[in-house]
Amino acid sequence: MSILSSKNLCKTYGSGDNEIKALDHVSIDIEDGDFISIVGTSGSGKSTLLNMLGGLDRPDSGTVNISGKQIFTMSDEELTIFRRRNIGFVFQNYNLVPVLNVYENIVLPIELDGSKADKEYIETIIKTLGLKQKLTAMPNMLSGGQQQRVAIARALAYKPAIILADEPTGNLDSHTSMDVISLLKVTSRDFNQTIVMITHNEEIALMADRIIRIEDGKVSETREVGGSDVKK
Repeated sequence: MSILSSKNLCKTYGSGDNEIKALDHVSIDIEDGDFISIVGTSGSGKSTLLNMLGGLDRPDSGTVNISGKQIFTMSDEELTIFRRRNIGFVFQNYNLVPVLNVYENIVLPIELDGSKADKEYIETIIKTLGLKQKLTAMPNMLSGGQQQRVAIARALAYKPAIILADEPTGNLDSHTSMDVISLLKVTSRDFNQTIVMITHNEEIALMADRIIRIEDGKVSETREVGGSDVKK
């Protein structure tokens, strides 16, 4: 069953000679439980697409549907609440709050929503990601890989249906990168998450179930990893 889809997404920046079509009628369909890699050259539109899928930016035209809801029919306030409760974000630069310790960073989205953390679930995430001994540590005391694990734990904390990851291994060495992606795959399986990940690393992209290639703001290819290629 489709959990996330876009139809004819368009986004243009600038005008006249400076006009750039960041997205040009992009339509994709992502099934519940999929692990998708979005790849493309710099400036291809992949980050713009991820921002649209997560409701961080609005398109000029087109739609995004998440769990049967057209997200761009919502007001900004409604969209903020919906995003917080349904989508977890993992960024290249971790985006941890420096004055909060590891545990406080993990439960922050729940507290911002005025909700109560499911302690048993949070403990399971912490154990899965190997963070049990680091809960009182501040972000500046952690390695890059450990900070990214905290960011993943925070993304999972509200039990979102979808995880959107923007170059989650961009600041990590190759060994740590593979560890982080392996953990994403484990959490996707264990906590029933759908993951959409942007990466410039082809080796990491191949760890997904399916690769979507974006070029010049358009979907140029969809490929099942290990299966046959499906050209758009």
